[in-house]
Amino acid sequence: MVIKHVALDIVCGITSILPENEVPEIAFAGKSNVGKSSLINALMNRKSLARTSASPGKTQTINFYNVNHEMYLVDLPGYGYAKVSQSVKEQWGKLIERYLHKSKQLRAVFLLIDIRHKPSENDKTMYDWIVYNGYQPIIIATKSDKLKRSQIQKQLKIIKEGLELPKGAQIIPFSAQTKQGREEIWALAEELLFADVQTEA
Repeated sequence: MVIKHVALDIVCGITSILPENEVPEIAFAGKSNVGKSSLINALMNRKSLARTSASPGKTQTINFYNVNHEMYLVDLPGYGYAKVSQSVKEQWGKLIERYLHKSKQLRAVFLLIDIRHKPSENDKTMYDWIVYNGYQPIIIATKSDKLKRSQIQKQLKIIKEGLELPKGAQIIPFSAQTKQGREEIWALAEELLFADVQTEA
């Protein structure tokens, strides 16, 4: 993917009406502090278009990033942040659910999991929830640069077992520091978009 144009086009909060976009969307979900903004910045070759923060739970909106006027990368609110009240968590959950239900252009959902840890209960709930809404999440195992190369396969197995992934489910190790996995993620994204164009042809 050659990035010629990127911009934050649309921001949707809890009470916002979701947009009816005409170009395909690919969404990214993950718990707070899993590295979602860093991933999106790395994909777009930008340092700080997606706002990263030392304070987890900062992304409280659905952010639509326009790429080349051809597609949107969609950043969903982070989940599982303990310092946020239960009522706010429920509102974020409803916002994400509304998006998964209503978007007519959503082609795929990437679910980010920290490669260093066993998936949390929130991770498993989000995985099951995405499946329930009709999508097979593609797993991105973030922060792979924090592990020795010899540890990566073991941790990927832990993630697969923790989420109870079906055979053949895709899981991509990724590092925002080294850009490991960036090309694989783009290749998958383009394949999904291309497949859609083929279907329409």
